[in-house]
Amino acid sequence: MASIGERMVLPARAGRTNLMWAFVERQTNLWKRYWAWELVWLVYGVVNTLAITFIAKEAEQAGITSDASHLVLFLLLGTLVWAYLSAVLDDISLVITWERWEGTIEHTLMAPVPRALHLIGMSIFGVMHAVIRTLLIFLIAIPFFSVDLGQADWLSAAVVLGVGSVSVAGLGILTGVLPLLYPERGTQMSFMIQAVVLLISGVYYSVDVLPPWLRIFSYISPATYLLDGIRGAIIDGDGLVSLADTLGILALFGVVLVPGGIAVFAVAERYAKKTGQLKRQG
Repeated sequence: MASIGERMVLPARAGRTNLMWAFVERQTNLWKRYWAWELVWLVYGVVNTLAITFIAKEAEQAGITSDASHLVLFLLLGTLVWAYLSAVLDDISLVITWERWEGTIEHTLMAPVPRALHLIGMSIFGVMHAVIRTLLIFLIAIPFFSVDLGQADWLSAAVVLGVGSVSVAGLGILTGVLPLLYPERGTQMSFMIQAVVLLISGVYYSVDVLPPWLRIFSYISPATYLLDGIRGAIIDGDGLVSLADTLGILALFGVVLVPGGIAVFAVAERYAKKTGQLKRQG
């Protein structure tokens, strides 16, 4: 049996990549175990995408707009990007909630694993999981609508999604502090943060329609720029040069939110350990 000292240097011997991938593998196994829940959220995502996007068709039939094609694509992209964002935020912000559900919170948070590797591993899984779910929703929903994607710049859209995912992961890590500090209501508080992001980021409408005082908050949401970049690349065919400013802002969000989120999480974890918040149930 390894001594305490040997176990403490385990991360250095195992390698950072292996440690991060271990959390990806663990969450993948949990995903397989709870496949029925994944089916539920997939169906919910498809129904939500169809329900929101059909609003554009209703607007055309009611004579509100003469050409619903642009509105259909606008709403379709909004619902798909939100399905992606919410999946990423759920997987990362509920990192502590998952541990409580599985009864492994003591094992994970007392293990000799740098918290940064733990959180980055969970973030990698969250992005991979969200990509798969969103692609499935897109493939199921797209036959219901007639949209022109001939002008889309898919490379630019992929770059925007990749850069933006880093900033969203940082936001998820910050949100994950809430279930850590508040076992009884932290999960509900994390959902509240998602609701605020949904409101201010222009998912179903342009942020220009928001009241001026509320529009200010849209500028500090990385989701706003992610949505603008995706829509610009797919609807308008914007290339990487045209999206340089958006990519720069998203990169800045990532540089600030990821290290900042990990640092705040570490402080919150030390506080939770001192005050006995690391309990299995709220």
